[in-house]
Amino acid sequence: MELGVNVPNFGPGTDPGRLRDWARTVEGLGYDRLLVSDHVAITPDVATQYPAPFYEPFTLLSWLAGVTRIGLGTTVLIAPYRHPLLVARMAANLNQLSGGRFVLGLGVGWARQEFEALGVDFERRGRLTNELIRDVRQAWENDADYRSGDIPIWVGGGSDAGLRRAVRLGDAWHPLRQRVDWMRTKLDRLAELAAEEGRPVPAFAPRIVLRLTASALPDEERVAGEGSIDQVLGDLDELRSLGATSVVLDPFAGDPAETERPEYAWKDLATVAASWNHRGTEHS
Repeated sequence: MELGVNVPNFGPGTDPGRLRDWARTVEGLGYDRLLVSDHVAITPDVATQYPAPFYEPFTLLSWLAGVTRIGLGTTVLIAPYRHPLLVARMAANLNQLSGGRFVLGLGVGWARQEFEALGVDFERRGRLTNELIRDVRQAWENDADYRSGDIPIWVGGGSDAGLRRAVRLGDAWHPLRQRVDWMRTKLDRLAELAAEEGRPVPAFAPRIVLRLTASALPDEERVAGEGSIDQVLGDLDELRSLGATSVVLDPFAGDPAETERPEYAWKDLATVAASWNHRGTEHS
């Protein structure tokens, strides 16, 4: 099972030097993939949690491709914000320039004010996302032009519409920051929808919180990736048993000031990496 890290590409402490340090830290700790998130217009509803400066994901990942050798990805690109052919070309170019290291994670978005600022109909965001994925895949069929290679598409969302989107259009289902029992129930539903559609069940690639605590938390009060190191390792074991091919750890807890103190996140990531690798050695 691959382990990735969602790197904060926003906030008062974020600049090129710190982003480079993040990339080198993630790679140096042995993680398999570095992923970043997406916003375009930092409207008030976005700024409360993801304030400027916000580094555009394709631009940033193209730069980081030159200073890393690990996998890259988006978690998640907000599909309705860009023209499908622009997304198709940027993703294809990034994948080619990075030597085939890119995963395109997509979501429908949530920030109504940002949709308004971009002139995109918030109520049509699900349909626009479906259209974009279809159009991107159709564009990539022109290998003489796009030369996209094999770019997996991870589809976010936990509603029935989101799960059906993952079945019909995605290579993997990519839920964000949920409890393990919630994901287990949704995986059962994903299998039901795949059977209804006569399609294979997509891969499972969740993004989970990473917040280590000195002592264990009550299981009913925590999401996956939150709690003692033993609880977090147990979550990873459970996700692997549920068929996860990739798990993305998200160490951002929601306070923009965290971006000025990345060492705390790096310490948690180092603890998980060392413990996970030791567990793998014990079980090999």
